[in-house]
Amino acid sequence: MAGTTATRTGTRRLVIVESPAKARKIAGYLGDGYDVEASVGHIRDLPQPSELPADMKKGPFGRFAVDVENGFEPYYVVDADKKKKVTELKRLLKDADELFLATDGDREGEAIAWHLLQTLKPSVPVRRMVFHEITREAIQRALESTRDIDTDLVDAQETRRILDRLYGYEVSPVLWRKVRAGLSAGRVQSVATRLVVERERERMAFRAAEYWDLTAQVAAADETAGQAFRARLTRLDGRRTATGRDFDDAGRLTGDAVVLDGPVAGALASALGEAGSDLGARVTSVDTKPYTRRPAAPFTTSTLQQEASRKLRSNARATMRTAQSLYENGYITYMRTDSVALSGEAVRAARRQASELYGPDFVPASPRVYASKAKNAQEAHEAIRPAGDSFRTPAQVSGELRGDEFRLYELIWKRTVASQMADARGSTASVRLGATVPATPLTTEARVAGQDVELSASGTVITFRGFMAAYEESRDEDRHGSGEDAQDGSDGRLPELAEGQGVDLSDVVAADHRTSPPPRYTEASLVKALEQLGIGRPSTYAATISVIADRGYVQHRGSALVPTWLAFAVTRLLEEHFGQLVDYRFTASMEEELDRIASGAEERRSWLTRFYYGPLGAEGGPGGDDAGTGAGTGGGPGGASPAGAAGEAVPEGLKPLVDDLGDIDAREVNSVPIGEGITLRVGRYGPYLEATGEDGEPQRASVPDDVAPDELTVEKARQLLATQSEGDRVLGVNPGSGRSVVARSGRFGPYVTEVVEDPPEPEEKPKGRKKAPAKPKPPTASLFATMQVETVTLDDALRLLSLPRVVGVDPADDTEITAQNGRYGPYLKKGTDSRSLESEDQLFDVTLEQALALYAQPKRGRGRTAKPPLRELGDDPVSGRPVVVKDGRFGPYVTDGETNATLRTDDAPESITPERAAELLQDKRDRGPAKKPARKAPARKPAAKKPAARKPAAKKEPAQG
Repeated sequence: MAGTTATRTGTRRLVIVESPAKARKIAGYLGDGYDVEASVGHIRDLPQPSELPADMKKGPFGRFAVDVENGFEPYYVVDADKKKKVTELKRLLKDADELFLATDGDREGEAIAWHLLQTLKPSVPVRRMVFHEITREAIQRALESTRDIDTDLVDAQETRRILDRLYGYEVSPVLWRKVRAGLSAGRVQSVATRLVVERERERMAFRAAEYWDLTAQVAAADETAGQAFRARLTRLDGRRTATGRDFDDAGRLTGDAVVLDGPVAGALASALGEAGSDLGARVTSVDTKPYTRRPAAPFTTSTLQQEASRKLRSNARATMRTAQSLYENGYITYMRTDSVALSGEAVRAARRQASELYGPDFVPASPRVYASKAKNAQEAHEAIRPAGDSFRTPAQVSGELRGDEFRLYELIWKRTVASQMADARGSTASVRLGATVPATPLTTEARVAGQDVELSASGTVITFRGFMAAYEESRDEDRHGSGEDAQDGSDGRLPELAEGQGVDLSDVVAADHRTSPPPRYTEASLVKALEQLGIGRPSTYAATISVIADRGYVQHRGSALVPTWLAFAVTRLLEEHFGQLVDYRFTASMEEELDRIASGAEERRSWLTRFYYGPLGAEGGPGGDDAGTGAGTGGGPGGASPAGAAGEAVPEGLKPLVDDLGDIDAREVNSVPIGEGITLRVGRYGPYLEATGEDGEPQRASVPDDVAPDELTVEKARQLLATQSEGDRVLGVNPGSGRSVVARSGRFGPYVTEVVEDPPEPEEKPKGRKKAPAKPKPPTASLFATMQVETVTLDDALRLLSLPRVVGVDPADDTEITAQNGRYGPYLKKGTDSRSLESEDQLFDVTLEQALALYAQPKRGRGRTAKPPLRELGDDPVSGRPVVVKDGRFGPYVTDGETNATLRTDDAPESITPERAAELLQDKRDRGPAKKPARKAPARKPAAKKPAARKPAAKKEPAQG
C-alpha cells in the first residue's frame, strides 16, 4: 500500500478528505486525473444500543455496542446521514485505479481513514497520504511519500472511543437516578467540571481581609515636575507593610508584615503631604539591573485557544472553527498539535520576514529551537504557523480574509515571526526613598510620630524592543491580583536619581483595599489548567467546554465560567462514589496510556480489560504483576495509578466499582449547607433553599439563576427566604367570583391567581377505584415586566386575570381578534394567525382599527413583518445564485434561494465570510433534506392494533413453501 504514485496516462485516482472546503482546495492543486471527495467527517460510529439490530440487543453487544466479554470488540454502523455519501464514494471508487486516503494526520484522521477502508473495501491499491498544510508544495510532497495506515494510531483512537462509551454508559445512569435525568459523565468533562466547582468552593470559603496602603507623587528636589513618578509605602519603622499577598484565603495574615488601618494610614498621608519639601525625604538606594525577555514559542492548539481568548475575546469553539477554515483553505498549518517545533523551511521563512520587515538587528545569529513542555507531544509534529515555505503577511491576505479569519491569521503570523526574533533588552531600576514622620496631633494619636518610612518604586526601560516590535504575549489574571497590589511605577521610566539625593513628596493618598477571592476560570485559564495537569488533548478542549456548558454545568458571566448548583451535585456524587475517575493525576495517567497504545508500547485489549474489569486475572503489565510501579504506569481503575485526593487505593476496575456502589443518599448528594440551618437543594426544577422557620414550619425559596454560588451567603439566603416564604400576598377578593386573589413567586416568575378551596370530603368514600373529582383550575396570569409581587395591586391583578381580552371582530371574515400575553410576549390572535404587539400595555388599549392595520401587514415568523437580508455575500460557487444572510424563526441562516443552512453557534452574521457560507450550504446539500422523525410517531400507534392483519400473513408462509 505504501509507496509513490504512478503517473501513467489515463489513471484515475480517488482522493478522500474530511471536509468539502478541504476537497475544493486540494482539487485545485491536483488537477486532472484526480477526483477529490469529502467524507464530511466520520462515516461510522458505535450506535446507540437501542439502534442495534433486534437479534443483537440481547447479545454481548446489547449494552454498549461493544462486546466487553470478548476482547472489547466494537460494533460499528454507518451513520444514517452518511449512507448516501458512502454510496457515492463506492460509485466513484469503481472508476478509480488508486485510492488515496488523505484525512488528517492525527489519531482522529487515522481512524477516519481506517473506517473508510473497512467500509469501502477497495480492490484497487490504497495509499495513505498525510500533510500538515494545504499548499501546492506540501500536497506534492505528500503524493511522493505515501504510507500504510498506522494501526497503532487507530488502536489508540478506538480505545479512546470505547473508553468513553464505557465510562459514560456506566456512570451517567447513576447521575440520572440520583441527580437528574439527561445528565452525562465523561472522562474529561467531569474533571473539567470539578476544576470549575473547586474554584467556586474556594471563592465560597474565601474571607476578605482589609488593609490600607499609601502612595505619593515623587519628584527630585532639583528637577522639573515632568520627572515625577509615584511610589508606594513599603516599610514603616523597619517593618514591611502588608499587601494582598500577605493574607490567605481565610483573611488571616500569613507573615510578620504590619497591617495599616484607616487611622494610621490617614495620619501618615496627612503628615507627609503637609510637610512637602520640608520633610527632608531622600533617596536611600538605587538598584539597576539588565532586563531581557525572550519571545514565546509558536502556537500549539492549547496556547492558540488561550491567546485568542485573551486578545480576540474568542471562545475555544469559535477559535477552532476559524482555525479549521484557515487550515482547509491553505492559510495555516494543521491546527491540532501540541508541538512547538517549526520545520526548517518555516524557520527560514520567519527569520527572512523578520529581517525584511524590522531589520537584520531584530534577528538573532542562530535560529531559535523550542522544546515542547507537554509530557508526550504528539499528533501533528509542527507548531501552528502560516502555511507555505514563505509566509504571506497580514497585509497580503487582507483582500482574501475578513473578520475573525483575518484577526486569527494575523495573530498566528505575528506569533510565528516573533518566535524567531531577538530578545527584548533594557534595564530595570528600583529606587527606595526614606523619611521620618513629623510630629502632628494626628501622628501622635496614631503613635507613628518619629517613625521612619520607606517608599519604593520600580520601572523598566526597554532599550531594544526585539520581538516586541512584532508581538507581545498576554497573561491571565493573577490568582491574587485585583489591581491593589500592582507595583507603582513598574514598566514606566524613572528619572536619573542618585543615592542621598533629596526628593519632594506631594499628592500623598491613603487608600483602603480588600483582598479578592481567587479568580474564576475563563475558557483560556481552564484550557491552561487542563493542559498543565495533562488531562485530555488540546484538540478536544473546545468540545469539552462546549459540552459542560450545554449540559448546564457551567454558565458564562462575561468571560468567566460560573458553575451551577447542578454541577455541585454532580461533582459531589462523583467525588464521593467515583473518586478515582475524577482524580486529576489518575485521569492524566489514562491519557498517557493512550499515548502508549498510539506508540505501540501497549496493547489495547489488555488495557481495556484492566480498566473495565480490574487487574484480577490480568497477567503482567500495569495492574497485574507489575502493579504499584507508580503514577502513569496503569491505565484505568485496575491499573497502578496515583493515589486519589483522599489517598484511597484504586478501585478494582470500572465494572466492580459501579456494581458495588452501595446505597447513595440522593437527598444528601443534592444538598449544600449554606449555614445557620439553611440548606440548598438541587431539585428537579432547579435549586431551592430549605430552612425551618421560627414557628417550626419548613420554609422554601427558589434560587434565581443570576445568583452565583459564591454570592449565596447566609444573608442572601435569608433575604430570599423572607421574600418568598412569606407565602401568598393577599390582594383582595375578586367581586366577580368571590375568591381571594393572591400574588406569588413561582418557578417561571411572579404571577397572580385566585385561591380555589378544596372541595369538602364526602362523609362516605365511594366504593371501587373511582377517582376523586378534579380540583378546578384557578385563573392565573403572569405579572408584566414592570410589576413586582410586593407592589402589585388588586386592580392590576383583576386586569391581568381578565386576559385574554376581546379586541373585536374582523368584518372581512367575521373572526374574533383577542389580545393575549404569551410565552414570547404580548400578541394578537385571530383564529390561527397571530401578530406580536410592541408592549404589554397594548393588551388593554389596542383598538380594532389598530389590530386590523397590523394584520394587513405581511407576516414573517412569529407575527413579525418581513425583514430585508442582514448581509449580501456574493454568488455561491456551486449554484451561482446570490447568497444572503437572513434572520429566521430559529436564528440567522444563509441561503442561495434553493438551500438554507442555519448558522452554527459561533458563526456571527456580521462577520461570516462568503467562504464559510459556501461551506455551510455545501454541507447542507451533502446531508440532503432534513428528516422529520417526529412524524413517524403517529404511524406506530396503529401497529399495536394489527393482530388481525398478522394472522393472514402467517397463513401465507406455508402456501409459499
